[in-house]
Amino acid sequence: MPLIYRPAVLALLSISLFLALWYALASYLNTPTLPTPLVVVNVLLDEISTGQLPHHLGKTLYRLFISFSIAMLLGCAIGILLGRHKPLDYFFDNWLVIFLNIPALVTIILCYVWFGLNEVAAILAVVINKLPNVIVTIREGTRALDVELLDMAQCYRFSKSKTLRHVIWPQLHPFVMAATRSGLALIWKIVLVVEMLGRSDGMGYQLHLFFQLFDVASILAYTVAFVTLIQGIELLILKPLDKQAQRWRR
Repeated sequence: MPLIYRPAVLALLSISLFLALWYALASYLNTPTLPTPLVVVNVLLDEISTGQLPHHLGKTLYRLFISFSIAMLLGCAIGILLGRHKPLDYFFDNWLVIFLNIPALVTIILCYVWFGLNEVAAILAVVINKLPNVIVTIREGTRALDVELLDMAQCYRFSKSKTLRHVIWPQLHPFVMAATRSGLALIWKIVLVVEMLGRSDGMGYQLHLFFQLFDVASILAYTVAFVTLIQGIELLILKPLDKQAQRWRR
């Protein structure tokens, strides 16, 4: 394969082109509402050196990790349960439709009104918004399970835990990864709204403050930092886990 067609080289060329277009457009417009990449990088380094960005980024990551973990664990358990038991699935299907269609902003406001402006309400609002998506994804994966493999596990008298680990979970893995990736893309956006509306720290709080000051360079600097971190999680954690879990297919 020629060097230019390698994925890493193509990714580098793509990012370079994006930065070049950004720089050219910012230089042409010459306006504070679109700073150049160099200005954004300088602001980013200043925020890191003062400790402001690490502090607020850490608060956001804490809320993201807690709410994401709760949503994934509950969503996988409930999704498998609904996928394996049709009466329960029929009974709760309308509940899922209702929660899937409630706007995230409404859920956040109600949680703050009912439980107060505290961490519990913030995390609960994020979990409620993400949980239905995980349940639906895992439920569809459970419905697609190979019945013959399940029958074989029953013939060999597999315990429920062994059946889950060696028969059900490997087949559900693609659906879990889909829920994980879509969950990260969705949940951090919800966390930012939660912080903007009812917390005194975090990335969302800072972005709201920068918006009031019309500080576009700081907005872009914080955005670059967070997006880079999420991409790092995808490349360094999720992809290696996915590759390791797929070894049984070879």
